[in-house]
Amino acid sequence: MPYSKKHKLRSKSRIMHSATELFCRHGFDRVSIGQIMEVAKMTHGAFYNHFESKEALFSASFLESFRRGTVGRLAKAPFSIKHLAALATDYLSLRAFRDRRDPGPEAVLFNEIGSERPAIRKLYEEAYERMKKMLEVRITALARLGKLPFAVNREIAADRARSIIAAMVGAVAVARSITDPREQHLVLLAAQRQILAMLGVSESAYDPAKIAG
Repeated sequence: MPYSKKHKLRSKSRIMHSATELFCRHGFDRVSIGQIMEVAKMTHGAFYNHFESKEALFSASFLESFRRGTVGRLAKAPFSIKHLAALATDYLSLRAFRDRRDPGPEAVLFNEIGSERPAIRKLYEEAYERMKKMLEVRITALARLGKLPFAVNREIAADRARSIIAAMVGAVAVARSITDPREQHLVLLAAQRQILAMLGVSESAYDPAKIAG
């Protein structure tokens, strides 16, 4: 008797959930199909009923994790300084690498920095462009509404967006390379403050220390 559509959807969701968790923790190259199916508590053969390859699963997992992560939530949030500043102070964006029990979706981005696989590089570039565009639109809109303490044009908005992304991803890359917990904390805290400064946001209004440490 063939499985029902509902059963197939549940099975695919289990595989996706397991893959996202493992890719977030370890990165594409250090995760096997066998490991994914073991975490999903399903047989290895069942994998190919839902995905053509590990690369196809990674693609689906990457887009889903990006959609439900901090950036995805911010894209749907109201246009406000509070929501834009959340990108700098949100627990998931700058501390995901430290939470081994429930890694944040943005960890996928950090894990695949410098990947030489064309398919993964393409996904990474698409995610970068999507994130940059979202930041540009929000910075421009908030500046025009008089909610940011500086005037912007297209070039300024794009440059601020690039700087925010670079600060966030760079901070996580550095923090992952050192073992001293205090220094990790200070690196992440410095990046959060740098992003708030780029937005002209007062630290007293959005104290990163209360969230970062």
